[in-house]
Amino acid sequence: MALALRPRSPLREMDWQRPSVLAVLAVALVCVPQQRAQLDSSFNVTAADVAAGCLVVAALVHALRARLRLPRRAYLLAPPAVAVTAATLASVDVVAALPGFVRYLEIFVIVPLAMAIVVRDEVDRRLVAAAVLGAALVQALLGCWQAYSGSGASYGGQSIRAVGTFGAVDVMGMATVVCYGAIVALALVLTTRGRPRVAAALVLIVLLAALVLSLSRGAWLAWLMAGVVMILLSGSRRAVGGALAGALVLGLVVLGGWGSGTVTQRLASMTSVASQPDQSVNDRYGLWETAGGMWHDHPLLGVGPRGFAAWRDNYAPLHVSASSDTADPVNGFQRQELRSPHNMYLLVLSEQGLLGLTAFALMWAGLAVWAAKRARRGRTPAQKAAGLCAAGFLTWQLVDFVYADVGGSPTVVMSIMIGLLLSWVVAADAA
Repeated sequence: MALALRPRSPLREMDWQRPSVLAVLAVALVCVPQQRAQLDSSFNVTAADVAAGCLVVAALVHALRARLRLPRRAYLLAPPAVAVTAATLASVDVVAALPGFVRYLEIFVIVPLAMAIVVRDEVDRRLVAAAVLGAALVQALLGCWQAYSGSGASYGGQSIRAVGTFGAVDVMGMATVVCYGAIVALALVLTTRGRPRVAAALVLIVLLAALVLSLSRGAWLAWLMAGVVMILLSGSRRAVGGALAGALVLGLVVLGGWGSGTVTQRLASMTSVASQPDQSVNDRYGLWETAGGMWHDHPLLGVGPRGFAAWRDNYAPLHVSASSDTADPVNGFQRQELRSPHNMYLLVLSEQGLLGLTAFALMWAGLAVWAAKRARRGRTPAQKAAGLCAAGFLTWQLVDFVYADVGGSPTVVMSIMIGLLLSWVVAADAA
């Protein structure tokens, strides 16, 4: 166990007594569809957030009872906490910034720290990883059915976009969870043998098929980068097999007729985002310009958490749409306000300034360096799988942040994944 001063044998403690089960519950509750009232609320508390709160309380009780001392590496979460606090206090409307302040602390500080406390051994890590893989498989199966039956989100006038239980109002939700599960599945494919490898490969095919049908270009590119990194780290002989598997999934989706024309069109649009951008890309470029303008006028501490939406109209170019239209059979037609630049780095820069972006970059850089050092020590298949999962998650998240930012219930899964990674890299403090 990475943190406990008094390690306990897994044989002396039933799995249901482990606080990490609350992380499993939080991941499972992410799949629960949200109500319309929740979706329209600017301060959205989901069932997964409640479970994550219970996880934090359990971690606090455990730390106090066992008199745990935080590992040195856990203090890597301090700079983001200090930066967002400073940005909140310096904002024009502190009260309006408080929901963003709480959300940011929850995602990048409190839940990851709680995970680092409650994840005590390899059994805990396997429980949480299995929960992520299970949630991803559920979402993928539902998403494939939506694309096949025409009951998904609207795209081009047809309800063929796979969105899982998240609906069109959180169109990236299913793709995000599926990508996390695909990273776990690929790590198992690359580190196991026999029937476990076959089972993991079948799950991976289903997950990748759903990812293609999500029509999320940013998620495609991020997962491609993560998969390449994982395959290269596992050995060059597996690179050919990985490329063939990816080509097989794409061929099955396209040639199978599941939105084949739409998938082909979506793939083609990835090469023309600079020369002939569509409306969504034009809006994104405009929002990026908006974030840059906010940072230019508030360079050190930004406009404060949740300040982008309030200041957007003062900086946005005239061609930027103020909202986007979504539709699906469950939620119907909805018009959503564009409250972020759809780029996590620019969001942090505009709302927390240079201080916030520096702290944010420091946290991720520290996790990447420590994960690389820990991965080199891996000898057993389980240790190698953990190293590949860490590399894949870091690659996917850092690339995806170029096209997306935090939001929606899948963000809870991201914070749990950060905590799982943190619990793994701080194990060196106990050595």
